Amino acid sequence: MTEDYDVVVVGARPAGAATALLLARQGLRVLVLERAKPGADTLSTHALMRAGVAQLTRWGLLDPIVAADTPAVRRTRFHYPGEQVTVSIKPAAGVDALYAPRRTILDRLLAEAAENAGATVRYGVTVTGLERDRSGRITGVVGHDQSSAPVRVRSWLTVGADGAGSTVARLVGAPNVRVGSASSAIIYGYWDGLGVTDYEWFYRPGASAGMIPTNDGKVCVFAGTSAQRFNQEMSGDLRGSYLRLLADATGPAATERLPESVAPRRLYGFPGRFSYLRQAHGAGWALVGDAGQFIDPLSTNGITDALRDAALLSRQVAAILSGVGETEALAAYQAERDQLATPIFDVVDELAGYRWDVPAVRELLLRLNSAFSAEVEALTGPGGVVTIER
Repeated sequence: MTEDYDVVVVGARPAGAATALLLARQGLRVLVLERAKPGADTLSTHALMRAGVAQLTRWGLLDPIVAADTPAVRRTRFHYPGEQVTVSIKPAAGVDALYAPRRTILDRLLAEAAENAGATVRYGVTVTGLERDRSGRITGVVGHDQSSAPVRVRSWLTVGADGAGSTVARLVGAPNVRVGSASSAIIYGYWDGLGVTDYEWFYRPGASAGMIPTNDGKVCVFAGTSAQRFNQEMSGDLRGSYLRLLADATGPAATERLPESVAPRRLYGFPGRFSYLRQAHGAGWALVGDAGQFIDPLSTNGITDALRDAALLSRQVAAILSGVGETEALAAYQAERDQLATPIFDVVDELAGYRWDVPAVRELLLRLNSAFSAEVEALTGPGGVVTIER
């Protein structure tokens, strides 16, 4: 049996759930298909930047995140050898604090908000193929649920929000518009009792680290280096590599704090992946989040970028509904995405190469902050994306 919807979204993580939320609020019949279970955890740095918090605020979703005891972050600390720079989060764009919710909280919240807006969300469904008409236009998806029962959905628009290994991107043959030249390898762990209340970033030649306060009194602590160095010097001993990288990146001022807290029982490794920008649209399809763009995790902007894509695509879908041509509108979506993503891409690709010294990394971080500010302005300033709040 074939089901009919206006839009089918493949993936219910932040990019897909936010896209479904915004399109459902426009009155469209939206179906979201997600392979994982509801509320499943996933590897993440958690950090929301100002543009991400601003979007959640506009959509009426920040209060539940605060109510889940997600700590408010009001300062960012940058640590360099022999120096610390503290930057306070000044109120702007309706944001007076940053947040880093666990994905078990954020992802579920976005999916439930999409359902409350009228979207249908189904878990345990794997998409295996796409439907096409005689012209080659994508007209829906096929797959199966956990019981192996077939799933077939016909839709006007298919949105791939299924991550870096996107099935939708692969099946439509979305080419890379750009590929990065470097990648970082990162190890993550959750510490208890560390007492971190700010975003803390550490930069020393050859290594970096971050401390990000999240729910339940835990702090996500990551340590990274170039994928090349990791593979040559540190593979095979994840915990030992993690502690060595932390020491390299933070020095004694930070590592002396660690013995006073509870070390993570489990570590999560990311071996590295080159950043990319993919073609993000075609006849009957579009890509959001990591399905269309992946920027090295050193940006700590992945969730914010996912919410940005949802907002930009929803605006262009609204334009289509008002009479703008589909090809023109979807091309405008990609143009806006690329305009905002490219400056971040450029800086983070240099950061991920770890060929910088301290003066150079400070300059790169200033450029990254400017790129983040441009993203905020595009989404919240005059002429920015305006969405309907609950």
